Amino acid sequence: MKSTADSIASTIYRGFRDYRDAFMEISRTAQTRFEKAAWADVQTASARRLAIYSEHMQKVLDADPRLQPSGGLTGWAEIKSAYIDIIDDTYDAELAETFFNSIYREHTSDGPVNGEHMFLDRSAAHLRPAETAIYRTYRPDDGIVPMVKTILSDFGFNIPWRNLDQDVGNVLRSLAEERREIRSSMDLEVEVVASPFYRNKGAYIVGKLKHRNQTWPLALPILTNSRGEMYVDTLICDEDELSVMFSFTRSYFMVDTSHPRALIEYMSSLLPNKKFSELYASVGLHKHGKTEFYRGFIEHLANSDDEFVIAPGIKGMVMAVFTLPSYQTVFKVIKDRFAPQKNITRDEVIAKYHTVKTHDRVGRMADTQEFQNFSFPKSRFAPELLEELRTVCPSSITESEDEIIIRHLYTERLMTPLNLFIEVCSDAELASALDEYGNAISQLAAANIFPGDMLLKNFGITRHGRVVFYDYDEISYLTDMNFREIPEPRTPEEEMASEPWYSVAQNDVFPEEFRKFLFGRRRIKQLFTEMHGNLFEATYWKLLQENIDQGDVSDVFPYRRKKRFIRAITPETPD
Repeated sequence: MKSTADSIASTIYRGFRDYRDAFMEISRTAQTRFEKAAWADVQTASARRLAIYSEHMQKVLDADPRLQPSGGLTGWAEIKSAYIDIIDDTYDAELAETFFNSIYREHTSDGPVNGEHMFLDRSAAHLRPAETAIYRTYRPDDGIVPMVKTILSDFGFNIPWRNLDQDVGNVLRSLAEERREIRSSMDLEVEVVASPFYRNKGAYIVGKLKHRNQTWPLALPILTNSRGEMYVDTLICDEDELSVMFSFTRSYFMVDTSHPRALIEYMSSLLPNKKFSELYASVGLHKHGKTEFYRGFIEHLANSDDEFVIAPGIKGMVMAVFTLPSYQTVFKVIKDRFAPQKNITRDEVIAKYHTVKTHDRVGRMADTQEFQNFSFPKSRFAPELLEELRTVCPSSITESEDEIIIRHLYTERLMTPLNLFIEVCSDAELASALDEYGNAISQLAAANIFPGDMLLKNFGITRHGRVVFYDYDEISYLTDMNFREIPEPRTPEEEMASEPWYSVAQNDVFPEEFRKFLFGRRRIKQLFTEMHGNLFEATYWKLLQENIDQGDVSDVFPYRRKKRFIRAITPETPD
């Protein structure tokens, strides 16, 4: 068996290394795409990087018939032991463990989780420490202005700065305003991650500020203008603002992850309230993010005693949704049967969630993780929830005396449903939430996503006050929709008719009708109309479609627009 174990372990590891090489190559070329302003290529590369994990898994399964689900391979404990010997003392052993788990799960057709055969604990104690520092350190020994210039120049971009002196001045003025605790440059130290973080139209210099006994996160977004020149768009030196930049609602960054654990540990020092699972996912290592999520979830279960309950809010027509109040996550299970008005199949729902995973989420759609045969302790399920699952999705659950196993589910970050929030919020919070709601719809549309069902119940509000869409069973590409104005009635009978007097095709959308069904209260409807009345006009949506057809990539900033520096001449740019 020893030779078999060694052979299988080597095959899996070669597949893992091939995957990592491909992943790193796509990430490394992010700088070239940024410098060339190849924004369409950015989106293609992001989708491609997500796809290669499954592709390289399949190559491993095809490389040895014994690894196929029908291969009947035994001796997985010995294979795991041989694999540990191979990955020992590597920089990315934790990722190698996840890849091994994926192969095992595929071989067993997502059978029961097995701690003897899989890496379930954080067992990469053999992880090789990074030989080179994740970050570079700067001090103002020759003055703070030369230090900032050096920081900006050290990344070796191959395009010019629009006005580096102006950028340095903007950064230092903003720093003085944002961090009044830093009264002089004495004892100031700046750490910067050695590789920029790339996403959409931006490159981000990320690190931390240190001054005596205080520490703050740091981010400098770098954008380009229409002339191919770079400039610094703003300064971020606040944990909440950096947290929004690394939000679960945004596309994954491209950054050098040759030493992933060291990078994530450093990022955790900047964002201590984010889980490792979120940080791994934020840099494109979403599969290991799932592993970290599962480990954290099991640990949380062992240290809590509350029950899983039906999630607050209006019940969905496609998904059964439940949560554990002490854990900021919702669990979503596709129902066996949908409400009659939902003209969609289970496979189509799964395809729409996959679309969200691979599309630019522009900070307005919640990321999801997909799990197969997820096991829960039955004793922790509230009776009402258990009855709900038995009633609406019996084909997705398997019960034993001690366990509830859900065949297929999605996890998302828990948010307060927007319809519930506006019932209890203050007037100021209401105005802000409605403005955010309109911005969310507009930004999704500019990114070629039409939410479909735009009712408030399908949006949530985060702890930062951002409104996020999270119900994906009716999303479509905006360019697939036909936005129309309602024809004028030709007769009094048509005007009074209960049914439309005009033809309506499947993808027809009449924005005038949004005003009727989105809001029940007149005051809220009037307030929203004052802010975002253009959403009720077919011409607005048609213009967005034209922009998309012309290849425009929407400008979405992962920080407040008022944070952006004011420049002498405003370049045509964007994030």
